[in-house]
Amino acid sequence: MNGILLVDKPQDWTSHDVVAKLRGILREKRIGHAGTLDPLATGLLVVFVGRATRAASYAEAEEKRYTAGLRLGVEPDTQDITGNILRTWEGPLPDRAAIVAALPAFRGALQQTPPMYSAVKVAGHKLYEIARKGGEVARAPRDITIHSLELTGGAGADWMLEIRCSKGTYVRTLCHDLGRALGCGGTLSALRRTGAGAFSVEQAHTLEQINTAAAEGKAETLLLPVDRLFARYPAVKLSARQVVPAKNGAAVSREAPAGLCRVYSPDGEFLLLGRSEDGKIHTVKSFFSL
Repeated sequence: MNGILLVDKPQDWTSHDVVAKLRGILREKRIGHAGTLDPLATGLLVVFVGRATRAASYAEAEEKRYTAGLRLGVEPDTQDITGNILRTWEGPLPDRAAIVAALPAFRGALQQTPPMYSAVKVAGHKLYEIARKGGEVARAPRDITIHSLELTGGAGADWMLEIRCSKGTYVRTLCHDLGRALGCGGTLSALRRTGAGAFSVEQAHTLEQINTAAAEGKAETLLLPVDRLFARYPAVKLSARQVVPAKNGAAVSREAPAGLCRVYSPDGEFLLLGRSEDGKIHTVKSFFSL
């Protein structure tokens, strides 16, 4: 069993919980995911099954899309509503116009400091391990990009945001920083990932649906081919005599647009992600069945 499985992650499950559950349902040990979701979050989790796990690192780099709840007037230690409240705001809260006016400063290329409650490592220790012991350490800011950020509804303390952002963006930190900019504090109250790269949550399956399909012997029908992840790159078909050398990792002569490409056998089997340069195709990552 090999391919990409799009899962609609339920709330209160970790991404690791989902993978562990799927290993039991699909009876497959080689399962991984791209783009970790916190337990609070729901929505699209891109899961890789079998040999497709070799593609997980490429999916990590894809841009993400979210619907997020912003709650003003509170600041928890975790930067989301699951944490302990450190500060509350007693004064009047900003109105819609004030929030909209603050958003442009959070669009485009930014630097974001990872939250203490995160899996980022400093000196070999995960930040959340330090935070749970009451500690705090300096964190280097990271480069991120907020491609779009829009206020889509809400009133009073609770508002909704639509976000399209680069990998590594902490939406809860975005809500925290936006609350600080508004002068009243803020936190993430809800989060749903609606898309990652070319994939959408509308294509995803619940764990219940996957379990039912597996019980009926139809789980493989839910898998997308791994080459779907690379659909933006041109396709190149090799000749029959080039397949074996390519599978052995040798560069093969083939004219193609310079850059990454999808490489196929004459019968249409996806063999590898390649790189075309100087009239030859070099293997970047192989995906053919052994």
